[in-house]
Amino acid sequence: MRRDRRTYLIRRIVDGWNRFYVNRFIVPAFDSVGPGMDVSSPRNIGIWGAGIRAGSHLHLHASHGSLVRLATWRTGEREGRIVIGDCVLISPGTHIVASEEIVIGSDTMIASNCYISDSDWHDTYDRTAELDKHKPIRIGENVWLGVRVIVGKGVTIGENSIIGAGAVVTQDIPANCIAAGNPARVVRELDPAREFRRRSSLFRDPERLERDMDNLMRYILRENTTLGWLRSVFSPSRTD
Repeated sequence: MRRDRRTYLIRRIVDGWNRFYVNRFIVPAFDSVGPGMDVSSPRNIGIWGAGIRAGSHLHLHASHGSLVRLATWRTGEREGRIVIGDCVLISPGTHIVASEEIVIGSDTMIASNCYISDSDWHDTYDRTAELDKHKPIRIGENVWLGVRVIVGKGVTIGENSIIGAGAVVTQDIPANCIAAGNPARVVRELDPAREFRRRSSLFRDPERLERDMDNLMRYILRENTTLGWLRSVFSPSRTD
């Protein structure tokens, strides 16, 4: 499709159904979650295990065929935990899996197809057991993980840092830098004296933001008709 052919009313109906699905099936899967959660393609969100908590304005953006998965596992008396701060963005295809603990700071952006795991899940020699191959992960506030970043066990990433696309993070990355490569290495320092505009700035007035987004949706869909939408669904043309 070249553009959204739905009418404003149809779009509102779909959004209403998505909100119902999220409140009925996604929200109860968390131990706790703050207000303002936004979920796209909720049927492609997988939440598994206990001990998963998130702050306000969590954005979970999945897509068809690109599952977002948050999972914790119990090993004996130890149960994994995932703690997500406020205003965090998690993009399609990302998997976050905890055997011990993964903490993601507020305002962090996680691009598509990232993998964050605090365990190797199998010992080097005993392939039937995890043993001691687990260490907690700490991702600081306002971190940006590029597409297909892998974050391994025991890693700490400092605040404001950016991890380049495809990087494999196996050691700590300090704050205020850009790291890239496999294994990830610091390639540039950021100026901590410069002001960072964080995602949380978008949500200082949630009601106004919702009105603005609704007005934008009305404008984008203003010329759409029900007949045109049905035609695009059942007999799409090159203009659709």
